[in-house]
Amino acid sequence: MPRDITLHVNGKSQTISADPEEPLLYILRAEFDLKGAKFGCGLQQCGACMVLEGNSAQPTCLRPCASFENTQITTLEGLAKSDKLHPIQQAFIETQAAQCGYCLNGMIISAVALLQKNSSPSDLEIREGLNQVLCRCGTHARFIKAVKLASEKINSEL
Repeated sequence: MPRDITLHVNGKSQTISADPEEPLLYILRAEFDLKGAKFGCGLQQCGACMVLEGNSAQPTCLRPCASFENTQITTLEGLAKSDKLHPIQQAFIETQAAQCGYCLNGMIISAVALLQKNSSPSDLEIREGLNQVLCRCGTHARFIKAVKLASEKINSEL
């Protein structure tokens, strides 16, 4: 049965009428027209549907939208500030860290979460931080390079 649900997405509070059990991914894509998070496996195993919940990368394809009430949600679209890309987005462009692009949302969201917790991760920590996202194209070496570049940029600004 639908009810009013207030979600805080990309710095804005929005109230919608929805079934509380509807997955957040469907709300983001259909109600808010945010297409960064993608439907991949539908089983919370591929990472294509990731968003930041606070500072944590979370899948959204199965998790009910009501469970995200009273949390801060950031999507791929919400990472950029004004006309300036987030450092990890810029690093992914500079290192050409994309192939088919399907996992890109999950990789970027997971990388942001990792760098928020550890601004100078080792290669192993980067691999572990990105491990929850499945990439079938084999672009992992570029993802690691992009995260290292973003880490350097973030640390040089401190």
